[in-house]
Amino acid sequence: MASRVLWASRAASYLRISTFNRAFSTVLKDLKYNDTHEWVKVDGDSATVGITDHAQDHLGDVVYVELPEVGSTVAQGANFGAVESVKATSDIISPVSGEIVEVNDELSNSPGLVNASPYENGWIIKVKLNDAAELDSLMDSDKYTKFCEEEDAKH
Repeated sequence: MASRVLWASRAASYLRISTFNRAFSTVLKDLKYNDTHEWVKVDGDSATVGITDHAQDHLGDVVYVELPEVGSTVAQGANFGAVESVKATSDIISPVSGEIVEVNDELSNSPGLVNASPYENGWIIKVKLNDAAELDSLMDSDKYTKFCEEEDAKH
């Protein structure tokens, strides 16, 4: 589906046809979000982390993702990698603390997965959580949606 939307958007751009410009990016209900636009999905004591649709939309086409090493630790609020796009390079900030148990190696060869599928195939790391209570400091989907709307209104 995402590839069809991407193809249609590129075709419309080439043909100079205006397309519907979405007012807001996708926000999933079952995730938690931080104010630096990373998401976390928790499954027991494991958490999957990536950047949000909102973030990838603002970055543009992602051309490189700096991945951390499996076995290293991350701290909530600390940088663990970077996403480089045609527009900018942005640090990736961890929404949770823990040990990195898996990285998405597919991003080394296909960094555009972050754009095409930020919540599914474009995830960045999986972490064994140190403290589930940290999740309480993150935003739910409603708060994150409002946060993004207010942030976009400033620009």
